[in-house]
Amino acid sequence: MFNKEKITPERGASSATLVSAGTIVNGDLVSDNDLRIDGTINGNVSSSAKIVVGPNGYVEGNIDGQQADITGRVVGNIQVKDLLQLRGTCQVQGNIAAGKLQVEPTATFNGQCRTGSEEGAVKLIRHELETAES
Repeated sequence: MFNKEKITPERGASSATLVSAGTIVNGDLVSDNDLRIDGTINGNVSSSAKIVVGPNGYVEGNIDGQQADITGRVVGNIQVKDLLQLRGTCQVQGNIAAGKLQVEPTATFNGQCRTGSEEGAVKLIRHELETAES
């Protein structure tokens, strides 16, 4: 009935991490794989891959990743090396630094935005963090 063969990354196993609805994480979340957040994260989120905040997802903290797709709510800065997508009725409160930015008309964003070179984006986030610490 069940295939008892081991699944290895070479055989197509999914390496994404899911924080499902109803789950609350208090603390930072770090991953080398894709992340999907449908629950609540009270802390910073970092991934060297793609970060997805689903429609019911909520992150109170900074997001740092290769790519990000936001349809939920984020209160904190977002730093993405490649493409950042703000979709649907997402709500982002914080500064954005991204290589490329795509914003749907129904998305809400309050903060400063820097797109283009990664160096300029990193400077914006560093400045924001230094100002907050002062």
